[in-house]
Amino acid sequence: QVQLVESGGGLVQPGGSLRLSCAASGSIFSIYAMGWYRQASGKQRVLVARISSGGITNYADSVKGRFTISRDNAKNTVYLQMNSLKPEDTAVYYCKHIYPPPESWGRGTQVTVSS
Repeated sequence: QVQLVESGGGLVQPGGSLRLSCAASGSIFSIYAMGWYRQASGKQRVLVARISSGGITNYADSVKGRFTISRDNAKNTVYLQMNSLKPEDTAVYYCKHIYPPPESWGRGTQVTVSS
């Protein structure tokens, strides 16, 4: 199973930016499809963005134009650049190894957007 470790969360003011990182284990990271999900307090975990092995990306409507997912296969790392952050972006952000199976999750990193 692929092991994932997220980093980069924290407290930021509205309108600010953060970059999350997710380091993955394994020697074939380049073929992994990866994603970022988030879970706000009292709500279900939802997809934020995902990226295929070929670099095709998909975003939730709520973050389109503000967030960018990318990957560095040489570093076994996927990133989530978050700009123009809003209070409603406050959540625990989780990295997910989507494909190939089995799926796996990181432990999450807290992002809090508040003045």
